[in-house]
Amino acid sequence: MARVPPNAPEAVSALALMESLQRHLVDSLGHADFVKVEWLRDGGRHGGGSRFACAETDLFDRASVNVSCVHYDDDPAKSLAAATALSTIIHPRHPRASSLHLHTSFTQLRGGRGTWRLMADLNPSHEDPVEKEHFEASLKRAAPAQYTAGRAQGDRYFFIPALGRTRGLTHFYLEDFSLGDFGAERAFVERFAKTMIDTWCELLDTALARYPAFSPQEREKQLAYHTLYLFQVLTLDRGTTSGLLVHDQNDLGVMGSLPSWVDRALLATWESLVPKPQDELVRSVLATLGAEHPSHVTDEVRLALARVVRAHYLAHPEAVELQAARAR
Repeated sequence: MARVPPNAPEAVSALALMESLQRHLVDSLGHADFVKVEWLRDGGRHGGGSRFACAETDLFDRASVNVSCVHYDDDPAKSLAAATALSTIIHPRHPRASSLHLHTSFTQLRGGRGTWRLMADLNPSHEDPVEKEHFEASLKRAAPAQYTAGRAQGDRYFFIPALGRTRGLTHFYLEDFSLGDFGAERAFVERFAKTMIDTWCELLDTALARYPAFSPQEREKQLAYHTLYLFQVLTLDRGTTSGLLVHDQNDLGVMGSLPSWVDRALLATWESLVPKPQDELVRSVLATLGAEHPSHVTDEVRLALARVVRAHYLAHPEAVELQAARAR
């Protein structure tokens, strides 16, 4: 069965935008390494999505460029009419090249206007102040009136209390964004996303040209950062958790942000630093990763981790309140 498209014209337009941004990013990186994967929500009756993904190539440790559109046009009892999103994470293979996380989404409640969410954050294992300045300048150019609030919320959202630091070097998170004019909002989101995509692609090219090779020490530092990334996603990220709790029809897509290799021993040292019952979650993650070093986060492991996270929050729903800080 094919995906049934949404009825609402705003959701249709938002989906076209997300697919256009998806093509823009994949085209900018080249198609050679990417495989397109389709998934269906309830057999396609409530939409679904597609992602371009690849892992462990010459260029990418892992890359996932996801578009989804879930709607409930046939179920008037649902308060959610449609939710449409682009969510991408790209971990380059080269330790000197920063990872990118970018998210844009449009959520429309039944009988009401929709609002947007925008996120963009730069995630280096080797921090470069020039790169940081360039990324932040692009954020200011893309969202001049929203930059201060977006930076503040991004810093809150990506803060890891157990480690006293943030995931990533610079962050932007704009929630419940609305201008009162759908066309103006859509144009703003398009400009924002394209600006940040083009900026990151430029930073990637610069890093690869500047550092044609890398050392084992640089690789180990990247492994430590990828471990931090997995730790934040599995124990703190509200988007990942909510995606897993709502349904299990796109677990690989939801877990597409996890890097391919992590340091299990380093992760184990953080178990005692998290509040209860999150220590149980860390132990379950460690058991799922196995004993090898470094631990290989294959698709099978991603699916197992999705089940672990889902089971944890079903058993401990109160633990959701220990996750990343909401906007305020």
